[in-house]
Amino acid sequence: MSADDQKKSAAMRAVEMVEPGMRLGLGTGSTAAYFVKLLGERVKAGLSVSGVPTSDATRKLAEQCGIPLTTLDEVTELDVTFDGADEVDGDLRLIKGGGGALLREKIVAMASDRVVIMADESKLVEQLGAFKLPIEVVPFGLGATREMIEVLSSDAGCEGEISLRSTSDGKPFVTDNGNYILDCDFGRIPDPEELEDSYRFIPGVVECGLFIDLCDIAIIGGEDGLQIIEAQKDDDEDMA
Repeated sequence: MSADDQKKSAAMRAVEMVEPGMRLGLGTGSTAAYFVKLLGERVKAGLSVSGVPTSDATRKLAEQCGIPLTTLDEVTELDVTFDGADEVDGDLRLIKGGGGALLREKIVAMASDRVVIMADESKLVEQLGAFKLPIEVVPFGLGATREMIEVLSSDAGCEGEISLRSTSDGKPFVTDNGNYILDCDFGRIPDPEELEDSYRFIPGVVECGLFIDLCDIAIIGGEDGLQIIEAQKDDDEDMA
């Protein structure tokens, strides 16, 4: 089974979780695109839902599929966000942002009661960091921001090349929010929580691609079928 087939199988399982009347976060990327197309088929068959897209690309796809859309200005709370990931570890910590939509993805995820991640088995890792960590930054003061990222990353045990993401014609990649992305090739991230916290001290950092304590369920497509990983809740959460 190819990686695309694994992504599609994860998306097929995820779309079965959608119930009538749900307000959905619609992720960005190849796996999320499979989900949006499958959701569109259910909408055409009569399913009533609304969605908040996490990128202009997802918005355009959802419109083509006939999915009713809304915004977080109109609906401030969502039932479930369905999205992909670039890496997922056993504690459901994620690296996201390969598609450049990490800020909107995190905003939508934070507004959701649950977050469901769909991925092929290559995205499931023992330790985050092999995939370059994206950091969305404002263009102003880029050099100073990059230097502060290098210093604080090193303090958190992460070192490696930090490069400005560019387009095929060599120009800086610009996010839907008008920002740049720095891709950090750390190889390994020993303490994702510490690293994420350190970036909050850098004014030029808008958001980083570490998603901690946000994912509730990961649906992983693999050669041997689907693997479902659910977040472990502590006693206080179970009693809530």
